[in-house]
Amino acid sequence: MIPLVVPPETFDPVVREALDILIGSWREGFVQVSGFVGATVLLFSLVQYRFDGRLTAWLEEHERAQPLAGALLGLTPGCGGAIIAMPLYIRGTVSFGTVVAALAATAGDSAFVILALAPEAALYAYGLAFVAAVLFGYAIDIWGLGVGRVDRMVEGMSRPITDGGFATTNVADGGPSVPDYDAAHGRGAPACADHAHRDGRTLPGYLPESRLLERASHAIHVLWWVVLAGALVAGVLYLARGAAEPAWEFRATYDGLFTIAGLVGTTLSFYLYFVGRHYIGEGDAGRVRDSFGSLYGTFQHAAMETAMVTVWVIAGYLIYEYGLAIFGFDVAALAAAAGVLAPLAGAALGLVPGCAAHIVFAQLYALEEAIPFSALTANAISQDGDALFPLLAIDVKAAVVATIYTTIPAVIVGVAVHYLWPFAQFGFGVI
Repeated sequence: MIPLVVPPETFDPVVREALDILIGSWREGFVQVSGFVGATVLLFSLVQYRFDGRLTAWLEEHERAQPLAGALLGLTPGCGGAIIAMPLYIRGTVSFGTVVAALAATAGDSAFVILALAPEAALYAYGLAFVAAVLFGYAIDIWGLGVGRVDRMVEGMSRPITDGGFATTNVADGGPSVPDYDAAHGRGAPACADHAHRDGRTLPGYLPESRLLERASHAIHVLWWVVLAGALVAGVLYLARGAAEPAWEFRATYDGLFTIAGLVGTTLSFYLYFVGRHYIGEGDAGRVRDSFGSLYGTFQHAAMETAMVTVWVIAGYLIYEYGLAIFGFDVAALAAAAGVLAPLAGAALGLVPGCAAHIVFAQLYALEEAIPFSALTANAISQDGDALFPLLAIDVKAAVVATIYTTIPAVIVGVAVHYLWPFAQFGFGVI
């Protein structure tokens, strides 16, 4: 991360480093992640708009095809496809095996790095991830594979935050741990901190009734799409230039586009998530829509979903970067560990939600030749990208169980590649 150009005497060194991480993450998260997420979520939303809910109905009617469909969603570059699968599980449309298949198949936004810099490695690594995701997803749906035991263990460790005080259904029983989403979010119950909006929606207690804020939120939503288009262009150029860190600029250049789109896009996303969505009809982020009444509503839904992911992405970036600064955690050293520890390290890193750590991991493979192909493959299977965030936002227990279960095929395949394909070498990566 390139530090800000600020005179050294302006801040204490510790404060300066903390600000560098905060503002750098604020800039990079939207360009490196949200631009691609927004494009893919919009694509799937437009498909829903075009087919008017028939795809969701098809999934409900063809349960045997669900893990395969989940893996295909996850296989799409970025996180948009897998993100679509999470609310489907929350509402009970798809099985838990489908969730695991989608998360195991996705390589998040690190896929764009590998596809751009080492496409042959992407073909093999993501092909293996897809096969493992399909097989493991069906195995969970058919045999369970001990999901119930892990589910009960997670519930015992973290009951206060996983079920929110509402009646729960075990993940092993085929449903989310908060099956009644409306009940879990207070609908039909007496209002507390929320108050009714004039069109039937509810506003949080910290927001006033305001026609001005409603109009401003619509305007900001439109502006957000303009900024996202710029971020997408900057993100593509970022990959085309070998993922080199752009300088801090506020001019009509690539570096300026990266900086302005990143800072403005993240700021607008935070507004939309915490304020705007409550005024323009998409207050329930993380919920799937069967159909959309208008093209504008389709764009609106995609923007709110991406804004939610952006908030979680920035949180993930900050936790990761501050963790590196405080504890000196060295991803390269862990990834380059000798022997079979390399794929084990790649699989373990996959437990970290979000894309920040995994983008770095992909760069270590494609640019620095610091990790073996077995570790890249294990990480591709284990990591859940930003697709885990919608599940975390609504059903923490299911999210924890799912991320544990994507680690299992990652370890198996990673170790198998290490022992059975020891000389695999693709793109710029080395064994």
